[in-house]
Amino acid sequence: MGIFAIRADERVKNVSFTEETISVDLMDGRTITVPLAWYPRLLNALPEQRIKWEVCGGGYGIHWEEIDEELSTEGMLRGAPAPKAAIPT
Repeated sequence: MGIFAIRADERVKNVSFTEETISVDLMDGRTITVPLAWYPRLLNALPEQRIKWEVCGGGYGIHWEEIDEELSTEGMLRGAPAPKAAIPT
């Protein structure tokens, strides 16, 4: 009887949005969904700006050049909203 080791792979596979959430599909099949309200730059961005994301950080991050935002899968899994300093004034 074999033992199968399932390894977590927290690299970004895809990113999608609803009006209220951001969802990140991970390489290991999990999906992280968090409120857009946690990330004011994304919340206030136009839908056209939100879809212009790219993978960064060796596959563990998501970057939006136009709105100067960057998220990590680690932070999203931890349930960490954007730091208060990152909120535009």
